[in-house]
Amino acid sequence: MTAIMPISRRFFLKSSATAVGAFVLGFAPDVGAQEASPGEINHWIVIHPDNTVVLRLSRSEMGQGSLTGLAQLLVEELECDWQHVRTEYVSPRENLARGEVWGDFQTGGSGSIRELHEPLRHAGAAARIMLIAAAAKRWNVPSDECRVAAGLIRHPRSQRRVTYGEVAALAAGIEPPPIVPLKNPESWRVAGQPLRRLDTPDKLTGKQVYAIDVTLPGMLHAAVRACPVAGGSLQSFNAEAALALPGVRHVLKVDDTTVAVVADRWWQASSALDALAIAWNPGPHEKLTDAAVTEQLTKGLAAPDGFAGAESGDARTAIGGGGRVVVADYSYPYQAHAAMEPINATALYTEGRCEIWAPTQHAGACLETIAEASGVPIENCEVHRLHLGGGFGRRLYHDYARMAVLIAKQVPDTPVKMIWSREEDMTHDYYHPVTRCRMTGALDADGNIAGLHMRICGQSIQGSLRPESLQGGGDARAFHGLNQSAGNGILGYDIENLLIDHVMVNPPIRPGSWRGVNLNQNLFYLESFIDELANAAGKDPLVFRRAMMGSHPKHLAVLNAAAERARWDERPPEGVFRGLAVANGYGSYVAAVAEVSLNGDFIRIDRLVVATDVGNAANPELIARQAEGACVFGLSAALYGECTMEGGAIQQSNFDTYRVIRLADMPKIETVVLQSRDFWGGGGEPPIAVATPAVMNAVFAATGRRIRHLPLTKSGLVPA
Repeated sequence: MTAIMPISRRFFLKSSATAVGAFVLGFAPDVGAQEASPGEINHWIVIHPDNTVVLRLSRSEMGQGSLTGLAQLLVEELECDWQHVRTEYVSPRENLARGEVWGDFQTGGSGSIRELHEPLRHAGAAARIMLIAAAAKRWNVPSDECRVAAGLIRHPRSQRRVTYGEVAALAAGIEPPPIVPLKNPESWRVAGQPLRRLDTPDKLTGKQVYAIDVTLPGMLHAAVRACPVAGGSLQSFNAEAALALPGVRHVLKVDDTTVAVVADRWWQASSALDALAIAWNPGPHEKLTDAAVTEQLTKGLAAPDGFAGAESGDARTAIGGGGRVVVADYSYPYQAHAAMEPINATALYTEGRCEIWAPTQHAGACLETIAEASGVPIENCEVHRLHLGGGFGRRLYHDYARMAVLIAKQVPDTPVKMIWSREEDMTHDYYHPVTRCRMTGALDADGNIAGLHMRICGQSIQGSLRPESLQGGGDARAFHGLNQSAGNGILGYDIENLLIDHVMVNPPIRPGSWRGVNLNQNLFYLESFIDELANAAGKDPLVFRRAMMGSHPKHLAVLNAAAERARWDERPPEGVFRGLAVANGYGSYVAAVAEVSLNGDFIRIDRLVVATDVGNAANPELIARQAEGACVFGLSAALYGECTMEGGAIQQSNFDTYRVIRLADMPKIETVVLQSRDFWGGGGEPPIAVATPAVMNAVFAATGRRIRHLPLTKSGLVPA
């Protein structure tokens, strides 16, 4: 047993018998002995008389499988029957009514398991001890004579047995144990195993309901159109023409930028938008173009100073010291989330109450949004959460929830389902921020890095959306993956003279979190340029990296694991070319080796080997699948993903102009899951950051051309 910890110092346990005899266990950080409102509880565990265990969660499921992983961690410590476990969402209204006992509802940053594993495991272990104590009390025997497995408590000496559900009510009166020993992960039998996901059967049978599937009695449907130009507004529209069309019930001004049509069917509403003859006021950015933004960012690369995120030694002096200097400019474009489930929500506004059925990554923030939009007290509002058909960071922002409520408020007592068209979705996103980077490196006489200056210029998500959160005028989050201090997003190289700084330039196109966020462009820039320096030094890229990793054993371990699986030290087959990359982000370490070949004038990506160390894997198969999915997502962006701007408006509007990678173009992906055991990291985002530079470094090996500007279609090496 490991990690023995006093409960009184870590979390509060509360048990109670319900009308149906269920045993309910909650857990929270240091809240004392409050009975009515126990404090910042994150979850509740419910055990029913039929031995069903329900894990009630604040985090959202959007394909990452974290609900299954969290359930495995619970079952491991609770020792209940995996076949009788299910999960359900806690509503943010219930959370509010109970003093926010479930805490944070945000699902993002690959954080669900790495943030919740400890309290959840402690809660499961405490519940097991209390249930055993209840059975022992019932039999009048010592607890240490009892054994438990799969939710069945046995007393071998008397051959008596009882299920968890049968002693749930009695367990409710048991005092929580003062300390809770946790199992050593090396002894896990449920956690750490590649079990099937709990939500797979419903998805296979079509039983799974997403927000876009919601149907309510008397429901109407809304389609919207917002000003396509950033900063523009709605000037006028002709409601009469649309109201004359079949099925159309209402034409509504939603806000200063948006108009909506409400009809019996969504297609009727969507088609009627074209009859409105909408006139837009384009606002101050109607002449803004990609070229103008590029010019702004390029000027920032030459600014005398920036906001320093990492600094050691004297990089500028070392670079000017007479060694060989390599300079290269890189760029990373705007990118759309392009989730399969388009933006949607169903809202119902009645006097004194507002409800929404929404796919959200942060139900708590969604609740605050609809309360503000409706003018209804927050305690009378509710968010009904459903699984997401893709999130990737887009559904952390609740412009769509606000819009759905503003529509429903004008059609009171009637549920209204609002769906954005794919075109509306793609042209009104919170885009991956646009940046450029100038890399300047100097090599000494031995071909080692004497000095490195990395100047990033571009958009800051915090600076654009929450400027009040900036500290010292800069955005520390812009340096994810480049930090020198211990923590999240650590640079994996020992470079004596180093300067990494950022010049903030915020165009009016709104940025947002996009799976991997700043780690993606930062590692594309860094790992591509490390390869450039290795080539300039005449050294093997793997050997060049290893020489700088003496203080970074976990970076080195995943790099070696990927290289070993890919057989980097062996000559590749004829016509096969390799590249690699390594990173730390979201608490995890990850490396990739890419293999590409030439197919005529085009590059074909044949194979990706991804090694990742998440510390402890609640389910290694989920980690492998997330690595594969991240590679799909990342390669789509790297090969094709770019949103361009003309006249202040995004030009890509559907998958014909914003292409994603197709099945025939997907490489074989092999994953190596390492577990160092001394930390907990996230699995859903880090692989994106290494897949792209590994591929681009392999492209250089194949063609001799450095890919410094994404997407790859710009180079003509993949079909447009």
